[in-house]
Amino acid sequence: MKKIVLYSLLLFSFLANAQNKEKDKNLPKGNESFAEKEYADAEAEYRISEAKNPKKSIAPYNLGNAIYRQNQNNEAKYHYAKALKNAKTRTEKHLAFHNIGNTLMKNKDYSGAVEAYKNALRNKPSDEQTRYNYALAKKMLEDNPPKKDDDKSKDKKNQKEDEKKNKDNKDKDKDKDKDKKGQNDKDKKDDKDKNQGKPQPQPGGISKQRLENLLDAVNNEEKKVQDKVNKQKVQANPKKAEKDW
Repeated sequence: MKKIVLYSLLLFSFLANAQNKEKDKNLPKGNESFAEKEYADAEAEYRISEAKNPKKSIAPYNLGNAIYRQNQNNEAKYHYAKALKNAKTRTEKHLAFHNIGNTLMKNKDYSGAVEAYKNALRNKPSDEQTRYNYALAKKMLEDNPPKKDDDKSKDKKNQKEDEKKNKDNKDKDKDKDKDKKGQNDKDKKDDKDKNQGKPQPQPGGISKQRLENLLDAVNNEEKKVQDKVNKQKVQANPKKAEKDW
């Protein structure tokens, strides 16, 4: 694809003298920076000029050129559109439409570019550069036609099918998680049932049954000791003889 013709700042500079009745030092400074390919400096000057003259089309148009040269295509288009909104002459409209067409060509929006160049030619039918770009945009549109409605419908249908598959897969995953959770709960319940009737661990690592056994053993030992003590007392205190009559 041959290089798209971009109207330079100088082609629009003659309008600056016609429109700029008030002194605007920033606009000519921006023109100088642009001519020296210092586009960032030119952008800064044009922004100041635009702020001082918000209803004029020169500064936003030139600002669009400076930004375009910095490969900020969409932002450049915004400023060209602003210049078009403020445009009061057919020449201004022609230049703005032409460069809007350039930004659309860069975005591969060939249909939009065709319309932009067509509008530019309506304002200046004799411009050969615009006519060339218009013919180029039409050729690119023929070689890269937009998708038909059938293709769009197919794309939407495929998208819906993909969404349905994703939903089904998510539902299956949820069911699996639910089954897994149910199995885990069942396993926990089975373990609980198995543990019922068995000595359960107590603090300190001693089971309840073992503790009860220890207490029984202690009680038995105490009983044995008590029985032994009682037996010794009986032996130490023999029964008195029966009372004499």
